[in-house]
Amino acid sequence: MSFPGHNQAPAGTQKTATFAATMYKLWATIQKDWRILTRDKIGLTLMFVMPIVLAIVITTVQNSTFELVNDKKIPLLLLNKDQGEAGRELEATLEKGGMFNLKKLSADADETVLKQRLQDKEALLALVIPEQYSADVLAKAETVAGQALQTILIAGEESATKKQTLTAVTLYYHPVLQASFRQGIDGALNSVLQIVQSKYIVRQLYSAINDSATLPQNLEQEILTNQTPVEQFAVAKDGTATIVNATQHNIPAWTVFAMFFIVISLGAAIVREKNSGSFMRLKTMPTSLTLAMVSKQITYIIITVIQALVIFSIGKWVFPHIGLPGLDFPTDKLSLLLVIVLCGWCAASFAILIGVFAKTQEQSNGIGAVSIVLFAAIGGVLVPAFAMPQSMETLMRISPLHWCLEAFYGLFLEGGKLKDIWKILAPIGIMIIIFQLLAFAGMKQQKLV
Repeated sequence: MSFPGHNQAPAGTQKTATFAATMYKLWATIQKDWRILTRDKIGLTLMFVMPIVLAIVITTVQNSTFELVNDKKIPLLLLNKDQGEAGRELEATLEKGGMFNLKKLSADADETVLKQRLQDKEALLALVIPEQYSADVLAKAETVAGQALQTILIAGEESATKKQTLTAVTLYYHPVLQASFRQGIDGALNSVLQIVQSKYIVRQLYSAINDSATLPQNLEQEILTNQTPVEQFAVAKDGTATIVNATQHNIPAWTVFAMFFIVISLGAAIVREKNSGSFMRLKTMPTSLTLAMVSKQITYIIITVIQALVIFSIGKWVFPHIGLPGLDFPTDKLSLLLVIVLCGWCAASFAILIGVFAKTQEQSNGIGAVSIVLFAAIGGVLVPAFAMPQSMETLMRISPLHWCLEAFYGLFLEGGKLKDIWKILAPIGIMIIIFQLLAFAGMKQQKLV
């Protein structure tokens, strides 16, 4: 005699068996995707070798620029045609300033020779001090001192002002020198010229007030160097004095770039399986396309985590051995791991979207690569976000790379924690949902699900 349900397993046991079977299928699918991925040599090169090379090269270039501006002296060809005291004073002040490494030409040298040496890249800058520089500076000092004394002696009355025009010094530069760098040079040069001019004005005033007495050197230095000191601090959310360098900027940026370049491998894999009929065959098997897509996402999220660990490790332990600043990890390691996983998931979701709508692997590779470069350009990876014009701010916000980079910067540069960056993580989550829904709609339209 049998009873209903006598030969059936308890409901709890059935659920456990179903879950175990699903996990086994998922694990088997992940293994399959992993084997396919490891055979894709070009994809692995793009995902690992290219961003590592870019991180090293770009960081080296930017770090050299920082050192050139802050630490190293800039070669400067100097043609001093003036034989007066002010010309020698200007030359000495340029040397004492510590920014320029002067390469002096003889006073009778032709400017054509100077230009030729500039074209030969012996230096990228050349300065010509005109013959009448000293005479002009002294005349200007006398004019300004006289006007100042006249204003003091004849209080309340406007004195006639006589303008004294200085002959301009000439600065030549090589065309390869960028405008932003020249602006810094102009600022330093103007400061030196102002110091020399102010020195002679102060001397003239002191001499007029004290019956041609010579201004003591210590008093002159006290007057000319009496500047308010400037202390610089990076504004970090954890209150620490963060040292911002080229490594702290570039390692997170190129890590994000590397993550999103999985579109080359993952997008092509989806197109290949779609065109070969693999997705259609899944309908005849005791599994589902959803399981296959989840497997691909897990596999490539793991890849993005490995990418981040490799690039961060290079920044931390390899960079100091090749003359670059080492990477400083944020204090909140769990938040860093969360950001890595979310950014990796966003990259995988975008790659799946490209793969679903692309009809060929060529389309997937082309559209994927171009879109990532464009997103990087408007998202702050190739050009800093603060340098973007206001007209680009809206476009910048639609770039997933922008939000991923901001999340990393919130940890690496600002010393933030999860509570400080959750407003940045929210748009990343929204983009993941949008990419997933669009990909699902595309698969449904193509009758894959």
